Amino acid sequence: MTDRILAAISLLMLFAFLGVVVVFVREIDLAIVIFLGIGLASYDFWTHFKNRSAEPKISTQRL
Repeated sequence: MTDRILAAISLLMLFAFLGVVVVFVREIDLAIVIFLGIGLASYDFWTHFKNRSAEPKISTQRL
């Protein structure tokens, strides 16, 4: 549970930092790239914590 909380806090801090860049720089090209990056980070967060059974299982059997 702690990993989810820390990941959510980290994602919010990324949003805050990049939001400041978008607001003060005001370049449309930079804003597009930042929103794409935010989208990718959000998607990664969502898929990582949505389904824990998708993680690879380590096999102890020898081949």
